[in-house]
Amino acid sequence: MLRGSCLCGAVVYSAAGPVESASHCYCTMCQKQHGAGAGTYANLARAGLTIEQGDAFITEYASSSHGRRAFCRQCGSTLFWRSEESPQRIAVTLGTLDAPYTGPVERELYLDTKPAWLPVADPD
Repeated sequence: MLRGSCLCGAVVYSAAGPVESASHCYCTMCQKQHGAGAGTYANLARAGLTIEQGDAFITEYASSSHGRRAFCRQCGSTLFWRSEESPQRIAVTLGTLDAPYTGPVERELYLDTKPAWLPVADPD
């Protein structure tokens, strides 16, 4: 079970696993939304997501014809990403988890737009 919240605490959620995959996304939309080099997400079944508090504070932005990005309208924390093409799945932002994610991050997406200023992982 994953538990998370936004920066101001208005939104609190829980997500029952299992996590299908976790990924770093380097697309320019994630970079702009997160204000960072990547957005990092855990992908899981949408049916497992429960908004425990603050549903009224969640706002969605249609960033593409199929992508929807959810955030707290009070503090701006990025919370979820979902695709209209896979309505049974949702991705939660690992940075909003209340306890550190201990699973592996298996995928890197959009490496062609990965910022050059990000450090290269040490292969050892």
